Amino acid sequence: MKIKQTLALGCPFVIDVLWERLGLKKCLEAIEQAAGAKLERALLAMVANRLCMPESKLGVWDRWLSTVYLPSCQGLKLRHMYEAMDLLHANIEEVEKTVFFNTANLFNLEVDLIFYDTTTASFHVDYEDDDTDPNTTLRKFGHAKEGNWAPQVVVALAVTRDGIPVRSWVLPGNTADVTTVTKVRTDLRGWNLGRAMFVADAGMNSTDNRAELAKACGKYLLACRMASIAEIKGEVLGKRGPYTTFKDNLQAKEVIIGDGERRRRYILCYNPGEAERQAKHRQMLVEHLASELASHKDHSANAQWAIDLLASRRFKRYLRTTKGGQLHIDRGAVADAAKYDGKWVIETNDDTISLEDAACGYKSLMVIERCFRSLKRTQIKMTPMYHWASRRIETHVKICVLALQIERVAEISCGKSWHHIKRALATLQVTEFFDLKYVSFRQACHDAKKMICYNRYPSYNQWRITDGTITSISPRDTAGSSIQICRLAQNQAPPKPYPGRFVGSSGDAEPGTFPL
Repeated sequence: MKIKQTLALGCPFVIDVLWERLGLKKCLEAIEQAAGAKLERALLAMVANRLCMPESKLGVWDRWLSTVYLPSCQGLKLRHMYEAMDLLHANIEEVEKTVFFNTANLFNLEVDLIFYDTTTASFHVDYEDDDTDPNTTLRKFGHAKEGNWAPQVVVALAVTRDGIPVRSWVLPGNTADVTTVTKVRTDLRGWNLGRAMFVADAGMNSTDNRAELAKACGKYLLACRMASIAEIKGEVLGKRGPYTTFKDNLQAKEVIIGDGERRRRYILCYNPGEAERQAKHRQMLVEHLASELASHKDHSANAQWAIDLLASRRFKRYLRTTKGGQLHIDRGAVADAAKYDGKWVIETNDDTISLEDAACGYKSLMVIERCFRSLKRTQIKMTPMYHWASRRIETHVKICVLALQIERVAEISCGKSWHHIKRALATLQVTEFFDLKYVSFRQACHDAKKMICYNRYPSYNQWRITDGTITSISPRDTAGSSIQICRLAQNQAPPKPYPGRFVGSSGDAEPGTFPL
């Protein structure tokens, strides 16, 4: 008996089960029936690949599928991948809506807060798309979140407080954050989410956006720019009165500005621990600047070292140039920055939400930052993208968001991160044995016979085959444990006992019955 190949089973098997549980299989099969195409398995393969070992569509077909046990995906061709993407693009709204509400019903989710933010995905190309071609309109030059200037697309994402994606959008790369809310309002209005509060950072806060959000979601909770808005800088931050202390080193107080229709409700939040950290960081920067200035006799702003400091995003806010062209530390800017240590201001149009719920609700906005990290860098790796057609770019992002949905469902169900779940599932494998002499356990292949056994925690165990049963005799379990793999073929004599050794990772095989 020889080992022919070993395939990964754990992750693909779990993803396939969650794929069906979330209603994706049923929804896509209904779409397939209407379109007259069998492409649901191709979409499963692409989504599963993002969660296991992200590859290009060519890599999924050419390399990855041959390393995992997904028998229903055997026979897929590269063209099926692209045809499946086009099918998903044509029906994405129906798929997203079905999956979200199935997930909400499965976990009994409270859709009381909708967290919204945007990120960017850059392309390694020299030119942006030409608007004259309707098939290429998304890749536009813009300032990426990572700080570079390149052709990119803007990806907007709305999630629940549990990090479950509600819906995603792919917009041209030169789209400003504050202009994205109109489309969000239009798309979410038809979803009947009930009483949902929209939570976003200061980049989404504008007069027009607040009006749009009030129409779409009814209630909103938005961060405010403290230093650039005179009303907040003067009246909100200058409001006297004690803070109310809550958990997690969080304090807050309410500030009401105006009356009647011009009434605005602000909540000033304060974190003493964060204030201390920011003060120490600023003091370190000022000391570094003082040391740098002291090391040069000539403080001219035209000197190269001075130009480098003025160009630095870390230091330039604490520097000033005198009328004589000399560079000095701006002590006024240092004192002004200290006023904002540990503070942030949020604005809401909901008078019923408590101080604690408002402060904690906005603090939970970090959940969407975690979603973006998983999408772009740590798990799903949305970039790099090798597509150029707008519909394919959008569908690639949607596939990544579907993968994020399955990831979050698995994490909520297990109470562990996907990294730990994937590592545990990696020990579940399918091994194919090639046996010329003994019984065929699965199917005959000419004169060579095959056997597939499901093995969890493979070990250096002794295996004995008797009467169609594989018995594992482990040093830790002298009695042995039987794993019924399959019955012998009818009218076939049982094989002679055959001692063999299965080589794998540490741990004992678990007893149980696994149908093939």
